[in-house]
Amino acid sequence: MSVCESETMDRKQAFEFYKQGDYTAALQCWKPLADAGDAESQAWIGTLYENGQGVPVDDAEAFRWYLRSAQGGNRLAQNNVGAMYGLGRGVAQDYVQAASWLERAAEQGDVNAQFNLGVLCAKGKGVAQDIDRSVFWYTRAAEQGHPPSQARLGYLYSGNEGVRKDRVRAFVWLTLASTHGAGNALNVLETVVGQMSSDEKEEAQQRLAEYHSRRVVRDIKGKLGPAQ
Repeated sequence: MSVCESETMDRKQAFEFYKQGDYTAALQCWKPLADAGDAESQAWIGTLYENGQGVPVDDAEAFRWYLRSAQGGNRLAQNNVGAMYGLGRGVAQDYVQAASWLERAAEQGDVNAQFNLGVLCAKGKGVAQDIDRSVFWYTRAAEQGHPPSQARLGYLYSGNEGVRKDRVRAFVWLTLASTHGAGNALNVLETVVGQMSSDEKEEAQQRLAEYHSRRVVRDIKGKLGPAQ
């Protein structure tokens, strides 16, 4: 007999069981939904197998569930499928497939996929090497508050890997990344600040304030629900 009370409660109950650490019960709730084609439940089962929660660690089984979820449009699963193809975990390494799945997730706004795709574009793995496209995807993720992407952009705008030096942009992204302790952002930031003119510093502070304003607006919009 299922530990879940009803089909309509299965997903909610599964997540509650998961938070409580009762992974076996969570799996019992997610499995029927996943078998019926629910992409979110399929992604969660993939997570259980990837992390060995309630089941033995099994990368191949995790990949199988992530792939089913990804094919159903789940962006988190699409990123995981792309990452596993890139790492060769649970499936033979294939950078072309990795880039394809990461792009699907990135287009849906997944910040991890955007960052991962930026890395592939920078290295020319699975796609043509294109630093401009790499910067594009890093920027998409950085604008959403992804510290590794912010750190990477700051490094690039410091005049690295063929990107034209822009101390103002470098300052903004490195400042944001350093507040989260991302990489060696603080060290690079100190170097950039030492090279900036007073006008550049003023402009950088203004752009930083504009970024924070945009983030506040996004956060407010994200919290607004339908009119009652």
